[in-house]
Amino acid sequence: MLHTFVAYVEDLPGVLTRVASLFRRLNINIHSLTVGRSEQAGLSRMTVVCEASAEAGHRIQASLYKLENVVEVDDIAQAPSVTRELALIKVAATPRSRSQVFELVEVFRARIVDLAPESLTIEMTGVESKIEGLIQVLNEGEGRILEICRSGKLTMRRGHHTSGVLKAMRVGADEAAEEPAEVGVAEPE
Repeated sequence: MLHTFVAYVEDLPGVLTRVASLFRRLNINIHSLTVGRSEQAGLSRMTVVCEASAEAGHRIQASLYKLENVVEVDDIAQAPSVTRELALIKVAATPRSRSQVFELVEVFRARIVDLAPESLTIEMTGVESKIEGLIQVLNEGEGRILEICRSGKLTMRRGHHTSGVLKAMRVGADEAAEEPAEVGVAEPE
């Protein structure tokens, strides 16, 4: 079973090492790991994708919570979510084969971000299967793939607010409730 853990961690040195060490100790391979700044100052958002049983998934989540500097953990693998991955693909391209690569890029809704005399660099954002499809088609054509760089999965719950967002929304609602009502407008009871 594939698990996608989203963890909010303090933006401090050594936190990534602690998380990676936890997976090593549990003997679980990380398929994808992305880390970046979050909407909250001082916190980073870490997305970790791994394969483990449902029981092991619960153990991983509980173990992540026990780590120092981990603020919040959510396993969103089974939840409705939006998942994307970014890929940069450098392809060998001669003047004769470029038009074919340009057509493929258009079909896959990707884009060329660098054009060099002997190569093209393609940028593509999408689900993993879409990126794999482009790579497969590129391997079948004349253009030889020279290099691939992929971001790993970025995942966010669809239609569900994290507790941090809910807290921020409540603060806004609380502040609005404390403001005096305008003249002529009845306050709700």
